[in-house]
Amino acid sequence: MSTRKDPWYIHAALYVVIAILTLLLIKVAIIDPTDYVESEKANKTESRLRMDNIRQAEILWQKKYGRFTSNLDSLVLFIKHDPFVDSVVSAFDSLTMKSANPFKPLYTHKNLPDSLFWQDFTPDSLKWSPKTHTPYILQIDTSIAIDTVINRRGKITRIDSTVVYGNRYYLEDPDGYGTVGSVDNDALKNTASWE
Repeated sequence: MSTRKDPWYIHAALYVVIAILTLLLIKVAIIDPTDYVESEKANKTESRLRMDNIRQAEILWQKKYGRFTSNLDSLVLFIKHDPFVDSVVSAFDSLTMKSANPFKPLYTHKNLPDSLFWQDFTPDSLKWSPKTHTPYILQIDTSIAIDTVINRRGKITRIDSTVVYGNRYYLEDPDGYGTVGSVDNDALKNTASWE
């Protein structure tokens, strides 16, 4: 009866395969999910900061023009070049001894662990969601007020209609990180879904 032994290099190769599979399992089961969770958290924080800055820009737009806008490009140009916005941003609150700037600094990451940092507010960043770089969904309401004018004999003389744009707005993140406002409900005006 002879027992045949396998050559040493087969055992060595099997140990190497086992070590590689163990490292791969650790990466897939522990490291990758942690990176994904951190990336999701950073994207959500960044997106909500951007949506809050859009909300502040909409409030300033309404103060100046009496209505909201549904055009993100116009809103960005308004923030960058309008003297009214400059005066609000550079204002100083004497009661709290703080800046009256309504815009918050942004929270950015560079797709690497532990590379999160605060950066200055940049108006051009307001148009895009940080995760997929798709534009935010911004809508305003449209309402029609109809008034019927009747003479003394009860006959309709004319029907007046007035179209009103922009009393309410709705802002949505295309990646599902939240919404601001509503086009249907005044109670949700300027209200964020995460607050």
